[in-house]
Amino acid sequence: MDLLSPIKDHHSERRLFIARVILASTIAFILLGIVVARLVQLQVFEYEVFTAQSQGNRVRIEPVPPIRGLIFDRKGRVLAENLPAYQLELIPEQVADIDDTLQRLARLGLIEAADIPAFKELSASGPRFKPVALNFRLSEEQIANFAIQRPRFPGVDLQPRLVRHYKDGELVAHAVGYVGALSKRDLERLDASHYAGTAHTGKTGVESSFEGDLHGDVGVRHVISNALGRRIPTDSREMADSLPADETALPGMNIYLSLDLDLQRIATQALEGRRGAVVALDPWTGEILALVSAPSFDPNLFAVGMSTQQFADLQEDPDRPLFNRAIRGAYPPGSTIKPMLALAALETGATNLTRKTFCRGFFMLPNTTHRYRDWKPEGHGEMNIHDALAQSCDVYFYEISGDIGIDRMHYYLDQFGLGRPTGVDIGGEHNGLVPSREWKRNAFRDPADQRWYNGETVIASIGQGYMLATPLQLASAAGALATRGVRYEPHLVAAIEDPLSINDQRQLISPTRLDDVAIENTGNWDTVIGAMNAVMQDVRGTAWGVGGNAPYRMAGKSGTAQVFSVAQEEEYDEEEIEERLRDHALFISFAPLDNPSIAVAVIVENGSSGSRVAGPIARAIMDAYLGYGDDAS
Repeated sequence: MDLLSPIKDHHSERRLFIARVILASTIAFILLGIVVARLVQLQVFEYEVFTAQSQGNRVRIEPVPPIRGLIFDRKGRVLAENLPAYQLELIPEQVADIDDTLQRLARLGLIEAADIPAFKELSASGPRFKPVALNFRLSEEQIANFAIQRPRFPGVDLQPRLVRHYKDGELVAHAVGYVGALSKRDLERLDASHYAGTAHTGKTGVESSFEGDLHGDVGVRHVISNALGRRIPTDSREMADSLPADETALPGMNIYLSLDLDLQRIATQALEGRRGAVVALDPWTGEILALVSAPSFDPNLFAVGMSTQQFADLQEDPDRPLFNRAIRGAYPPGSTIKPMLALAALETGATNLTRKTFCRGFFMLPNTTHRYRDWKPEGHGEMNIHDALAQSCDVYFYEISGDIGIDRMHYYLDQFGLGRPTGVDIGGEHNGLVPSREWKRNAFRDPADQRWYNGETVIASIGQGYMLATPLQLASAAGALATRGVRYEPHLVAAIEDPLSINDQRQLISPTRLDDVAIENTGNWDTVIGAMNAVMQDVRGTAWGVGGNAPYRMAGKSGTAQVFSVAQEEEYDEEEIEERLRDHALFISFAPLDNPSIAVAVIVENGSSGSRVAGPIARAIMDAYLGYGDDAS
């Protein structure tokens, strides 16, 4: 053992200390370098990125909804506009007792009591500082009433807004359509980014089909907000100048319809108190001049928000005012198809100008006892094709139906546009139906039901049985008769206009020509149109009482469609049958005869007589359009 060895090694301890100092200093310098490098990255290389993020935390982007485009009739009269209105709004965070506040507003008549649960749900679903709309348009009386009571309603106030308004609402409701509050389903089919800040969208008619044109482009407004998202007023110019530039909202396009408001009014008045539809169009362009479905409704109720009870009343009304009969109503066309079938018979050789039939008031198929009755119980006597059309002899068409055949009936009626959509530029159109053997094979599962029977061909010849057509299809077919086979696609929109255009130029909608009706012998047109003229202006015609005194030449065809069948041994007594079970009344017409400019189709549900009830409506519309009406200028 070395008694002289030192207790401490100062040299080793010093070297260890220096090494630790160097290591700590190196780590400190490395960490400091990392911090400096990160600062350089943030302050130099990524300055713009983080500046934008910082500005985004300070500046909130608010959407600016565009002004919806206007809708006009063909003469420039406003059909749909935007009017300033006061909206009642509630800010949840400023209301101590929302339930009590809503109850008191209901007692003042400012909101509907039935809507209170929905308002409470809206108040709780979003940020408490965002307003909830309680009433989209207050009346002057409601505004005055609330102004007096305002101190009693902290957190509730009036705000000016633009609200869609339909000046002649019920006259054009089914054509123009209406706007309603955006729903979840709407946002699924629409681009949600284009509807930021927008509360309404088109639901039906032109408002829906041309939503993309009418809506416009959303703008952007930049506002300064605090950490909670609340807006801070920019009370200094320096603060305002620091905000990014706003983007101006672009208004929607203005739309001009081919509708004539005067004809709409005449048709509506003529259908007053009845259920039915009227469609009038220009046969050479397809422009729809009138499109009326009765009864109608007030579209303004949807624009401002209706109560639950109001909507229920419309839905439960047995007359179905929300149902667009003009394009969705599918009815048996009755004898209105006889001119088209007469052309088919002449073209196929099923009849000719000399063939005559003796009408005894009924027709029987060979080896059967069932009688297919004529509308005239005593019969018409001897009939040729001209007389059969002019006097609407059912028996004549019963007899030639077998020679035409159901498939050739289908071929010719299809050429006139029956049994398929017309392609009109508003949605919801019904297909209608023109039966054929192939259709029946595909429509039924039971092989026994797939067979086509001769009796079905017989009743199809007078527009009964499976056959269905819409008033729009009948008007389009009447137009094809007027032009001798030249067909155009019906449309409501005539022009689109950019409201910001300096030159006030409108983009005209060009007519879409469809395939012509294939008639080889053009003389057959003369035969059929001459007989249609006799319907209205020959003393023996079924509508002589409608057109006999007209100052111009016209053509037409009346029709009735059974709602229910009458047994063989029973007689049809209009007075004893319930009103809703009476025959539908139909009428198609066009004028002037030599150079047609208007074609009309009318249906009056349960009107019983086409010539007596529907015919005068068609005549009134043609008179007005041609300048012979009482209001003609």
